[in-house]
Amino acid sequence: MFFELIGTIVAGIATALLVWAINRTLKGRLPSWLVPASAGLAMLIATISSEYSWFNRAQANMPEGFVVAETVKEIRLYRPWTYVKPFVSRFMAVDQATARTHPDHPDQRIVDLIIYGRWARTAKIPALFDCAANARADLVDGVNFGSDGTVLNADWLPMDADAPLLRVACAGT
Repeated sequence: MFFELIGTIVAGIATALLVWAINRTLKGRLPSWLVPASAGLAMLIATISSEYSWFNRAQANMPEGFVVAETVKEIRLYRPWTYVKPFVSRFMAVDQATARTHPDHPDQRIVDLIIYGRWARTAKIPALFDCAANARADLVDGVNFGSDGTVLNADWLPMDADAPLLRVACAGT
């Protein structure tokens, strides 16, 4: 966040200096409001560019084995450009590299769900997916496993068979 703020300020200053230098070369023929207006426009463009490129940067920096399962796009009244093209503000990835199964329950997979947010901390939630029953259970306090790998005390949430999160979590089973 801090580096984006610095980048936005630098874009505004650099643009203002460029317009000022052009105006000086032209011996003051440009209107006086053009320098601050161009700085403001450059800062707005830098902010919008950063907003729309965040998802690609975050995705490129994900560890190997992480697969994006779902994205959340936002439209905001105070960001009118989002009505033209919504931007990704958060997304959920599945860590397929650390997926685990039990030999007695091959249709069930434990994966880590990683939740990324634009201005939020990254969260990691261990979850159990039943690929045959199209269901998910978050592995929270109170969930235990029996000696044969059976899940005890889990709150199963039914999912659509074509839900992107279920398809990504169950890939490879």
